Amino acid sequence: MAAAVASVAAACSSGPPTGTPSTGGTSPAPPSSASSVPASNPTSVAASSVTPSTTTAPVPTTTEPSAPSSCAPEIVAGMDDDERAGQLLMVGLDNGASRTSLDGLVARRHLGGVILLGGWDGGTERVRATTRHLAGLASKEDTAGLGLLLAADQEGGAVQQLRGDGFSRMPSARVQGQGSAGDLTADATRWATQLRRAGINVNLAPVADTVPTSIGRANGPIGQYDRQFSSDPERVSRMVGAFVAGMRAGGVASTVKHFPGIGRITGNTDVTARGITDRTTTVDDPYLEPFRTGVQDGVELVMVGSAIYSRIDPGTNAVFSEPIVTGLLRDRLSYDGVVITDDVGAAKAVADVPVGERATRFIEAGGDITLTARPGTVPTMHEAITRKMKASPAFAEQVQTAVTRVVDLKLRMGLARCP
Repeated sequence: MAAAVASVAAACSSGPPTGTPSTGGTSPAPPSSASSVPASNPTSVAASSVTPSTTTAPVPTTTEPSAPSSCAPEIVAGMDDDERAGQLLMVGLDNGASRTSLDGLVARRHLGGVILLGGWDGGTERVRATTRHLAGLASKEDTAGLGLLLAADQEGGAVQQLRGDGFSRMPSARVQGQGSAGDLTADATRWATQLRRAGINVNLAPVADTVPTSIGRANGPIGQYDRQFSSDPERVSRMVGAFVAGMRAGGVASTVKHFPGIGRITGNTDVTARGITDRTTTVDDPYLEPFRTGVQDGVELVMVGSAIYSRIDPGTNAVFSEPIVTGLLRDRLSYDGVVITDDVGAAKAVADVPVGERATRFIEAGGDITLTARPGTVPTMHEAITRKMKASPAFAEQVQTAVTRVVDLKLRMGLARCP
């Protein structure tokens, strides 16, 4: 996210460092208080033996592809429309807000996830107190018995939302990318362990975007802040694999972003709708390789950005594009996991799209979780999803498919259990 939306954005995609970071997309945190490596093979925990925690945020126990015996469809079949819609929404909790400020929203809208935004510099204890409270909101009545995805944006450098005692200062991805893949896996394992101790179970990282040297710092969302591992997509692929492997070893789910890549634009989608059209990327572009690496390594989530790709789906933001989300990511790259938006609550790139449609159009494109930095947008998005489910059996089926993917992930993370 970016400075212009400092009060509502800062976790997923792009944006300059600011003294008052944003709360929901990818704004860098304030400067206060910084060939793929094989994934590790953590021991699986049988879903039927796992219960969502009510005191701390559970963490991934396995990241292997869904087993045929997954009970996710059975769980989803027992949910009503309101509960299904809620599992497809993640909302931002700003650093300046009370930890209880989202309680009513989580309960009434049956939300599936919360992301901490705005630059939390109080160290582990403050974050853990917040995540413990949020995890405790999970109940049969309010969240259909499913635990919450509790996310942070810990890339490193300008985008490190959690700082202070207990969190290492992370160098920028550009610096991370100068070392070896093995060293990055070791570092990422340590960073993931710190997140896990603080009750975070999802990291909205790593950045898989490649910024060509010909654009460099003129690339507003990534290059300007050294958020890319390299200008060589092969090296980016190696480092993406290394980062994901380390997060997994430390017990935290990863998110590769911002599909299909925002390294070739100049505008920051968080703060402008200008300069956000990529006129180069194609469906067989070499800059897609880092995303392919994440998919092949079993990454838990893929974040889709809000740029426009004139050679794939002209005039349509990627988050609303069926050719990009389904045709390219799901079909061509064979990704069957959870797809999440960059922030679409405060981002200027999608400001002309009615709030409710930002969620429904993403689901229609083949996506799953809509992330909004602005809690005030949640009721509108939730109601738009449920209303369209009642009006369109085809859309209701898409929702069911999306929720099944989310529940399956939660089963593998120990945030749900089979009936």
